[in-house]
Amino acid sequence: MKYIEEFQDPELARRLLDDIHATVTRPWALMEVCGGQTHTIIRHGIDQLLPEQIELIHGPGCPVCVTPLEVIDKALEIASRPEVIFCSFGDMLRVPGSGRDLFRVRSEGGDVRVVYSPLDALRIARQNPDREVVFFGIGFETTAPPNAMTVYQAKKLGIPNFSLLVSHVRVPPAIEAIMTSPSCRVQGFLAAGHVCSVMGMGEYPELAARHRVPIVVTGFEPLDILEGVRRAVLQLERGEHTVDNAYARAVRPEGNPAALAMLEDVFEVTDRAWRGIGVIPRSGWRLSARYRDFDAEHRFSVTDIATLEPAECRSGEVLQGLIKPHECEAFGTTCTPRNPLGATMVSSEGACAAYYLYRRLDIAAARKPETGTAPETAPETAPLEASPVV
Repeated sequence: MKYIEEFQDPELARRLLDDIHATVTRPWALMEVCGGQTHTIIRHGIDQLLPEQIELIHGPGCPVCVTPLEVIDKALEIASRPEVIFCSFGDMLRVPGSGRDLFRVRSEGGDVRVVYSPLDALRIARQNPDREVVFFGIGFETTAPPNAMTVYQAKKLGIPNFSLLVSHVRVPPAIEAIMTSPSCRVQGFLAAGHVCSVMGMGEYPELAARHRVPIVVTGFEPLDILEGVRRAVLQLERGEHTVDNAYARAVRPEGNPAALAMLEDVFEVTDRAWRGIGVIPRSGWRLSARYRDFDAEHRFSVTDIATLEPAECRSGEVLQGLIKPHECEAFGTTCTPRNPLGATMVSSEGACAAYYLYRRLDIAAARKPETGTAPETAPETAPLEASPVV
């Protein structure tokens, strides 16, 4: 398949690795922003193939993971109402709220449905004019345009029983928050290519210059990751800090004008809470005044729900890059995909899920005599050790 097999070529991977090994002369810490990149890194053992001087820090780039607990609780409250058909992508159904998840709401009689597009939810609203249909709109800049288009269509077509529960966040303010944290160790970023394919690269040069960090726009295949690392390390070794587009096959500097126009019409920038991180100024979107009637938070009066994060879950530290997943005491023992404490263990882009799926369980297993709890056995399809880049 085009742009898949050719970006998983083992020989090209070895050449890139050789180049990186020949370039690096001192320790560097790079953060990959996107959870999809994290899964590629862990699945192929890229972090174990790189020189020991290079540390890859996993960033907060999983939209499911950074959705705050209070938003999950708002979703559960709305989905529990008998007049509501609650629609969501499947990855949100197992994310735990304060005491249950959307699967539990469905088992208790709630009409919770998995859809594959927000337009599916709009179609359901047209087919059920006597019911309120809510779509759970979460994600970064990549999923915001189709959600904006759906609200635009609902208004244009006059479908009053459709609404959107919004939890959209923006990447550049998160990078700003990471770089201004006193505990920050990040010296360079692998930026999320799909985000830049929508938004362009306009917000990154100022961040790179002010914080003196290279930002390399990177794809998601193994060779994409290695090329992103190579370019970032080359800049660091030279003392440079610019924005470099290593994903030119998908990213234009100006982004996608049509998507940007739709976002500007339907949404407005607002402060947003990030799970485990806190409120980041101007880091999210909400529906603009023209479309406020389609805001599920206001329609169902759940704006006042506030929830404390569970103390035993250290996913916030994972999302900030302060610890690796296996450094959490609960990882693989009291927190597993079957019984998750946080979203990072169940999301398809969560760092904890990646470490669990690809059997980064060594430290958790070593704690067995201390905890008295054996870690759950990972799926048999997961590799036992770092696999070669294929």
